[in-house]
Amino acid sequence: MKTRKGYKVYPLTAAQKFHFYYLNFCPKKQVLNIGTSLTIEVELDWEVLRQAIYKAYERCEAMRLRFAEDKEGNWYQYIVEKEEREIEFVDFSNQSMEEAEAVMRSWTEVPFDHHDSPQNRIVMIKTSDGFSGIYLLVDHLTMDAQSLICFMKDIIEIYCNAKYEGVEYPKEMASYIEQLKKDLAYEEGSRAKEKDIEFFEKLIERSEPIYNAIDGSQVLENERKKENNPNLRAAVNATDCVDSALDIFHLEEEPTKRLMDFCEEHHISLACLLLMGLRTYFQKMNGNDDVSINTAIARRATLKEKKSGGTRIHSFPLRTIIEPSKTFLEGIYEIRDAQNELFRHANYDPVAYFAHRGKTYPTKPGQTYEPMSLTYQPLTLKEKGLDKLGDIHYKTKWYPNGATTQAMYLTVMHRSEDNGLDFNFEHQIKAISKEKLEFFYYYVCKIMFKGIERPNLTIGEIIKLV
Repeated sequence: MKTRKGYKVYPLTAAQKFHFYYLNFCPKKQVLNIGTSLTIEVELDWEVLRQAIYKAYERCEAMRLRFAEDKEGNWYQYIVEKEEREIEFVDFSNQSMEEAEAVMRSWTEVPFDHHDSPQNRIVMIKTSDGFSGIYLLVDHLTMDAQSLICFMKDIIEIYCNAKYEGVEYPKEMASYIEQLKKDLAYEEGSRAKEKDIEFFEKLIERSEPIYNAIDGSQVLENERKKENNPNLRAAVNATDCVDSALDIFHLEEEPTKRLMDFCEEHHISLACLLLMGLRTYFQKMNGNDDVSINTAIARRATLKEKKSGGTRIHSFPLRTIIEPSKTFLEGIYEIRDAQNELFRHANYDPVAYFAHRGKTYPTKPGQTYEPMSLTYQPLTLKEKGLDKLGDIHYKTKWYPNGATTQAMYLTVMHRSEDNGLDFNFEHQIKAISKEKLEFFYYYVCKIMFKGIERPNLTIGEIIKLV
């Protein structure tokens, strides 16, 4: 049995290898950082909070992950028994909220050392708006947004159990190692993996996708001229500069509720409706019925997967070819069916997917068929457990790490204050301007609201109306 510092070691999962894959190409190593803060409008007992954080570390194996590299350059992972680092405290009471947020943004831009080092940082914070709580920075190799939210919720529930009567102690977290072993058993050559390979290879080989740009077909036309290939279907959308910005557009509570009610009535997820809005925009701007968008799949179907921590995100292109004569609702159902197929085979390695596609349709480095990636994050802290605290207000904030290898990445999440939607666009500054994003956001919303008001309109009619 191979060990490191007395701990058993394990290979990386496909999700972790995917992150390492693009980390190697990115000059800014903070590209894997996820920074967030959670603050509540109460005076906190800092010592009780500190002990709650240590307890949450103890209950979550993934927050004690370490990485090491062998002589051949292969990375592996292991879990240390406990975290004994000092939990920092920073008082921002005498600084403006803008100044405090600037400091937390700067923390988010500091990359982790991957050699035998902790892959997260927790700071207890007090801010000038009367809120107190924690800032949490994690490396994407060890956590994703869902497991990060789950971990923060655990800290709060442990704290509230210690401080308030009637708040139950949270149920145990699940084992990261147990899920890791299942992932590795799949990778070693299971029947499920064979079925997934067969599904994706057939899907890829069916026909070549086509690139659609945020500002129309001219991007592809320019690429065709440059390459002297009038049949080219791929284009470059990212730049050689990975500097990124985060622009956030807010959809109010009432229109958000209309979207959610429509989804409930028609038994679809909000992700399907968002994809319908996005792909219809690209269809309108580019004149193609064939649209591909990268979608993130959380792979957390079971309770154990939900509570095991770690990073379980696999990302695959969702490609739909929907004729303008189809109704808005028919288009959504096609997206739902395509998404369900991806979910069924989502354990497949995304790196293997793109490698097979690259062999089937050889493209030059940097050329792609997908103009963007989408993640919808349904999980908020407003789940059962925290409702027992009455009307205590809390706020969450995400901080950009300053780097991205993609031209545009949209994360849609619910705001803690009113459950309205935030559209978080992380984008390469040189690739896409804020003005283009505002135009894009405005039209995607117009398409979605026109569609939910009159779902039997055809896509062609909606495209003309907006």
